[in-house]
Amino acid sequence: MVEDTWAALADQFADGAYATVKGRVRTYVLHRQLLEHLPAPPGRVLDVGGGAGHQSLPLARAGYDVTLLDPSPAMLDKARRRLPDSVTLVEADGAAAGEAVGGQRFDAVLCHGVLGYLEDPEPVLDQLCRCVAPGGLVSIMAGNADAAAVRPAMERRWEDALAAFGTKTEIGVLGLPTRADTVDELSGSLRSRGVEPLQWYGVWHFVDWLDLSGTELDPADTERVAAVELEAGRRDPYRRLSRVFHLVGRKN
Repeated sequence: MVEDTWAALADQFADGAYATVKGRVRTYVLHRQLLEHLPAPPGRVLDVGGGAGHQSLPLARAGYDVTLLDPSPAMLDKARRRLPDSVTLVEADGAAAGEAVGGQRFDAVLCHGVLGYLEDPEPVLDQLCRCVAPGGLVSIMAGNADAAAVRPAMERRWEDALAAFGTKTEIGVLGLPTRADTVDELSGSLRSRGVEPLQWYGVWHFVDWLDLSGTELDPADTERVAAVELEAGRRDPYRRLSRVFHLVGRKN
């Protein structure tokens, strides 16, 4: 039996982090960014490493035909309680996504917040680009290596911040080792697999900085915060300082 490494973190991740203002802003911003590129529903969407289904839920509500794939039974149990019955749940590793979905091709393949936990993301990238239909979208959210010093600086860990310039690894907020990417490198990886990058966005800006500095965000401000974050994610220099970025590409 394969150990479910996310079982101990399922509650903290699904019911803790995503329930905060910062978590809700992430879901909203990514969803709005996706809608700028997705075909109209009922397109078919594969959410690789979709966890508890936070990104799948608004897509399913919008009328998309969603399949959520994740290797964690604990996370899938969370998703099962949250998502409508129309969403298909598949227990499998992202590196085996194509086989797990029976060779199906999708109008969009998502992989949000997954690559950073993988020592070698190449097999998963292969599968993302293999599972998307010609003309379909690949959507990836990844840690921004070009802004690696932001978190330790906001937490006033100055020695760590100085060491973070030029690095791609850290211990993430969940206490797990993580790695980051750059927009240019990840764009090149997609191009080499027949997916042409269309646009990239920042995801967290002010909400992230406030959270990391210890400021408690008012849930009543969520809608206004999300509107500011959505706009900042489209613009330089703000998007370049986001700790995570959202890259969207289309398969040739």
